[in-house]
Amino acid sequence: MYVILGCGTAGYLAASKLQEQKKSLLIIDKDDKRIETLKERNFENVIKGDITDVATLKAANVDKAEAVLILTTDVELNKRAAKAVRTLNEEVPIILRAGKDSTADEFRKLDIDVVVYPTVVVAEEAIKSLKELGLRKKLKLLQKIIKEAPKGVAIVTQDNPDPDAIASALSLKQIVEHLGNKADIIYGGEIGHEENRALVNLLGITLIPIAKVRDLRDYSKIALIEASIPGENNSLPKNITPDIVIDHHPVDESRVVAVYKDIRPEVGATSTILTEYLTHLNIEITPELATALLYGIKTDTNDFTRGTTSDDLQAVALLYSKADHDLLLKIETPLMSAETLDVLSEAIRNRKIRGSFLLTNVGFIRDRDTLPQAADYLLRLEGISTVLVYGIGGDVIHISGRNKDIRINLGEVMQKAFGNIGSAGGHATAAAAKIPLGLFGGVKDKDSLLKLAEEAITDRFFRAVGLEEK
Repeated sequence: MYVILGCGTAGYLAASKLQEQKKSLLIIDKDDKRIETLKERNFENVIKGDITDVATLKAANVDKAEAVLILTTDVELNKRAAKAVRTLNEEVPIILRAGKDSTADEFRKLDIDVVVYPTVVVAEEAIKSLKELGLRKKLKLLQKIIKEAPKGVAIVTQDNPDPDAIASALSLKQIVEHLGNKADIIYGGEIGHEENRALVNLLGITLIPIAKVRDLRDYSKIALIEASIPGENNSLPKNITPDIVIDHHPVDESRVVAVYKDIRPEVGATSTILTEYLTHLNIEITPELATALLYGIKTDTNDFTRGTTSDDLQAVALLYSKADHDLLLKIETPLMSAETLDVLSEAIRNRKIRGSFLLTNVGFIRDRDTLPQAADYLLRLEGISTVLVYGIGGDVIHISGRNKDIRINLGEVMQKAFGNIGSAGGHATAAAAKIPLGLFGGVKDKDSLLKLAEEAITDRFFRAVGLEEK
């Protein structure tokens, strides 16, 4: 039983919420008209009485309450009521309403579990409303852009899309189709990671390689997902300006050109942003889509241990009950490919350790998604806090990094080390880089090429973290 002592406006609102939740409820108030009104509104257990009188509270079994809420506007009355409740029960949780001029000191001796300050509540509600209004305004613009796309929307993801990119693109496609339009998900590179392929195959997601798209200008609008700038970690031509950009990676926003931009490096995954969109637009989140989004957040936050925010956890709470967990288990436990095993073997064999840093050259690769898998594995080694795994694929050196040293922002280090000779970036704990080989791509002596790459990467990385390579 929950007890409300004093049922003015705040008490009534609290009582209504508890009634909606089917909680057993007792209300004590001294105002006859208020009691009559409460009974008319189907509050059955309402008693007239003095909330500061111990005998009245005992007769109403307040001493056996689950919790007591004291919510009148009279702070002194609330204090006396709290003392009366404590006389009956020293352990029952008490929530007490303070006044606008109240300070924490005046409640310290009363053994109150929670003191609610109206001014703080108003401020928090105002900030919450501000956020809601901002999102509502954003979504109106997003819907307008989508509705003005008679030839559909091209949803372009980051190259070699990961689960977060795939789930986010799938969600935007759902929004486009809900608004009566059509969309295609387009990607560059490969879907190489076993779990990523399992996600696509098990959910039956259609993704189109950008090489098979005749001309992106055949679409009315272009959205860039999990990337912000054309040509940087994505295959959108640099001469095409996207209409929509949705991403959670840190970026210099002055470089991002789009009619609609939603870039939130403060959240752990773009899937969190898209879950918010679907919820506010009242679009059904199917078990398959919930599974994809949940997995997208799970992977980008490393099982909710890396850069996870309250927004991410709120999205997870919503998606968890909707997701197909048998399907999620199948996605998470695919068979390991022979190439992944080979790259992992090379990464272990070629590892070089300096202090808590581990760098390893895996040689020539076909699938760049094997690099982050190896980096994640090596980061588990005792005494290692930062890992860099790199290999050559085609005419590009691919680098994948993982970090758990709170003193290092790996995304910034990678940008500093390799940004001026390629593309690089990411978060404090996970980052990547691509360096074109240029003229060196034609070198026939592959061993020499590997050695050159190794020396350059090692030297640049250690300089970026403030260490001189010996």
